[in-house]
Amino acid sequence: MKRPLGQLRIIGGQWRSRLVDFDAADGVRPTPDRVRQTLFDWLAPRISGAAVLDLFAGSGALGLEALSRGASSATFVESGSAQARAIRNALQKLGAEQAEVLSQDALRFLTDTPQRFDLVTLDPPYDSPLLEQALALLPRVLKPDNRVYLEWPKSRPPSFAPGWRLLREKQAGLVSFCLAQYQVPDQVPDPLPASAQG
Repeated sequence: MKRPLGQLRIIGGQWRSRLVDFDAADGVRPTPDRVRQTLFDWLAPRISGAAVLDLFAGSGALGLEALSRGASSATFVESGSAQARAIRNALQKLGAEQAEVLSQDALRFLTDTPQRFDLVTLDPPYDSPLLEQALALLPRVLKPDNRVYLEWPKSRPPSFAPGWRLLREKQAGLVSFCLAQYQVPDQVPDPLPASAQG
């Protein structure tokens, strides 16, 4: 059964099955349940205690899911004031601590912040140039043993600069999504064999 527009369900962790509202203006839609489940299956060994950045947060689904599953902190960056307000309300409803919501431009945040993160979720507006712009700025905010989740239209994969390594990749409908890692280029190990991906 389809959930009413403007409401999302947390699918795992301490808030499993809790419903929170989000602002659905401007085409904002939460990452689908099955994609979230795949992502957090991939992240299961490392989500506990992680410092998380939910960039272009939209509904806040990915950051909320991370907090529910044991992340130590989450920073939500969302330029839309109504969307940011809805995320704040959701955090208050859940009693979430160690979370902040910043209503500001994501690229400016990446340029200015002194913070460093273990996990970044990167889901900008569909088919926009913001994905590659953010990827170019992202290394400065990443801790060494980082993981980055990103989505893109299946027909238009982003171009990755040296240092980026795709660990897992899947498709869901017209969208491709992956888990990646950034390492300083002269420290990049050999790519995983194809048999280790999926």
